Amino acid sequence: MQIRSFPLGPLDTNCHVAWSGTLAVAVDPGGDPAEVVAFLKANNLTLTHILNTHLHFDHIYGNQALHAATGAPILACAKDAYMLDSELGSGGMWGFPKVTPFAYETIDEGEYTFMGLPCSVLHTPGHTPGSLSFFFPDGLGVPAVFVGDLLFYRSIGRTDFPGGSMPDLTKSVTRKIFTLPEETVVFSGHGPETSVGDERLNNPFFTEFIR
Repeated sequence: MQIRSFPLGPLDTNCHVAWSGTLAVAVDPGGDPAEVVAFLKANNLTLTHILNTHLHFDHIYGNQALHAATGAPILACAKDAYMLDSELGSGGMWGFPKVTPFAYETIDEGEYTFMGLPCSVLHTPGHTPGSLSFFFPDGLGVPAVFVGDLLFYRSIGRTDFPGGSMPDLTKSVTRKIFTLPEETVVFSGHGPETSVGDERLNNPFFTEFIR
């Protein structure tokens, strides 16, 4: 599996494109996906799925456009569906544009196959009730996990939006992410990549977890 990240939209949300052979998935297209579509075409890649870690507006701006360009189905957790009826999911808050409506298929925790590779979909609430993380044990030569806004380099996602919960986020990170192999590369919704081992040792929100 190979991965390329495209910061998209008004909040520079990372849209991660992962591919193996000629098959690809896109995680969280948060803005105009023209650059992603061009990349797929230039590399003769077929997009099989659009994966949403959660349904905040800045992670889904490009869902419909990318679906229209590729035909790939959009997958998201039903526990976040309520947000699409509010500005937090449909856009419009803080002067940001509205989200183009889109249809999606529901997905929840379990074992799946994407790009011909095994993927463990982990339910990791805290930033939102329906936050999902996508763990590929056979990733980049080392495992890889896409966590959305659950965990960042040296930080964590906000829990003060409706549906957020600091206790839930802490539990999700410590029980679902920090239990992955320490070499697992962590791809977040904003900012640089990191690793499970690095965050276990150095993330200031979890120092009590390892010391």
